[in-house]
Amino acid sequence: MIRRSTFTALASAVALMAGLASSSAALAQQTTLRVFSGGANQRPDLMRKLFDQYQAKNPNVKVEIETGGATSELQRQYLSTVLNAKDPAIDIYLIDIVNPAQYYGAGWLEPLDAYVGKPAEAFKAYLPVYLSSNVIDGKVAAMPAFADAMFMYYRKDLLDKHGVKEPKTWDELSAAASKIQRAEANPNLQGLSIQGAPIEGAVCTFLLPYWGQGKDFNDANGKLTLDKAAATKGLSQWLAMVDAGVIKRNVAEVKTPDTVNEFKAGQVVFAINWGFAWDRFKDDPDSKVQGKVGVMPLPAVADGKSATCVGGWQWAVSAFSKNKAAAAGLVKHLASAESSKFLAVEGSLLATYPGVYTDVDVVKNVPWFKDAANVVIAGRSRPMSKDYGQVSDIIRTTTSAVLARTKTPAEGVAEIESRLTRVMR
Repeated sequence: MIRRSTFTALASAVALMAGLASSSAALAQQTTLRVFSGGANQRPDLMRKLFDQYQAKNPNVKVEIETGGATSELQRQYLSTVLNAKDPAIDIYLIDIVNPAQYYGAGWLEPLDAYVGKPAEAFKAYLPVYLSSNVIDGKVAAMPAFADAMFMYYRKDLLDKHGVKEPKTWDELSAAASKIQRAEANPNLQGLSIQGAPIEGAVCTFLLPYWGQGKDFNDANGKLTLDKAAATKGLSQWLAMVDAGVIKRNVAEVKTPDTVNEFKAGQVVFAINWGFAWDRFKDDPDSKVQGKVGVMPLPAVADGKSATCVGGWQWAVSAFSKNKAAAAGLVKHLASAESSKFLAVEGSLLATYPGVYTDVDVVKNVPWFKDAANVVIAGRSRPMSKDYGQVSDIIRTTTSAVLARTKTPAEGVAEIESRLTRVMR
């Protein structure tokens, strides 16, 4: 006869073995997803929290994170190498808004229609720009992660002091800046800071006054529709501001951090820069403009309309992933309204859903989102092209050359048209 203590021990052993077998089976069924989450500016720390939230609800999924590349250009170089090699090691990529057309056109991205629905349904709740930027050849190539946009920051205290209203056109801005500069009599005070160095920001420097005339750079199929007269007028607008002393003469050397640092130091009245700059102006210990900064829509050319350059990041599933369905499930979570709100509250990252900008919790934590909403909603994407690397290089280097006065605006526009006609067919 088996004694009771012996029976209990045997039962415990059987239960333990069953538990171990169950755990082993669960581990065997677990899917590991590896996600490229960009560099420090894309806040991989917050993305890790989103991954942890998903893992808690989906214990059969483990998410590993990979980071790298301080700029969009460096990340594009790395990802192009990995994807061109058809490497299945990374399942999901965080990519710049200008990259879906290039990556999908190369066959590197998995279409997501089967997981998120057809384009019209998938993007109906998002900002309008995503339907055009993330739908390639009629297929959903990527889903929004978080937005970014170029904003017109301004010294609210100086405009109030000198009785200047928010300018609606570039001519009004030039006049307002000149008035304040003369009244302040500070030789170090710039009227307007823009990016003229041959960096990605210079693509937007070219497009802002062009779009501000109500012009389109390309059609829905990505074909160039450049209006040469409008493009020449836009570049000439910047040079006229240089001649008026509103923009500094070495503008062709100005990069994104230069604008941020000079505005933060109290040396600029108006400044065009990305959304991340707000926290720098508000929180940096050495900021001299804390509590003095306003945000307004970018001016238009007279009789035109305001438009801004939208940036931001998208989640895409690799065409070479061995876990496409599981990866798409994670992307749906990352692209949800709940995740967009989380990123807004925790990191001041611009929302991809219009409704998040007026959410009570968001406005409480990030009050300036109320002013940001109208700017972002009016945003436009840089040219959608399967050869965006070439498109960007042509526009930014030529724009910088015009601002350096080594080319006239007419010469620069003619060069852009000639070179891009062959690329954007």
